[in-house]
Amino acid sequence: MKKAFFLFPALCFSVMILAQSNVPPVDKSPLDISYYPANYPVLKIQDKITEPLAARVLYSRPQKAGRPIFGGLVKYGELWRLGANEATEIEFFKNVHLGKKKINKGRYTLYAVANESTWTIIVNKETDTWGSFKYDAKKDVTRVVVTAQKTDTVVESMSMYFEKTTSGFNLIIAWDNIKTAVPFTF
Repeated sequence: MKKAFFLFPALCFSVMILAQSNVPPVDKSPLDISYYPANYPVLKIQDKITEPLAARVLYSRPQKAGRPIFGGLVKYGELWRLGANEATEIEFFKNVHLGKKKINKGRYTLYAVANESTWTIIVNKETDTWGSFKYDAKKDVTRVVVTAQKTDTVVESMSMYFEKTTSGFNLIIAWDNIKTAVPFTF
């Protein structure tokens, strides 16, 4: 009986430790989602939707953490997954245009090649991939060059959000003291 009295708590403690070991650690670059129109899920549950869902972007938010970002962590002229961890994905809920190229409704991966004054934004068919290690240019849907602007404000956590325009929306990408706008039209 004494053995069982001491064995039972030990067994319970072991089960608790094993259960906790399956919990993944908190990611340094948390996943975030932005919608166009902004706050779409909240507007939906509040019955305040004024326009249909057009796009959402899923990305991991790396931190500046005192590091030089553009030209440092993100090398100029090299392919970048446009965030951290998994490659950034964008989903369109209707057909859109980027530059002169029509992009059909669906899910895509976004990449970028950053330079000092311009970025090349790449929309690619491959999804559910980590980083840019398996990037295949043959799966590109389109590429467009956008202007990179220096800002007075430093953004600590890379951020993506949508802004409405007269003909569609811009995907704003901001990190460190750089901001760019990727123009999508309907």
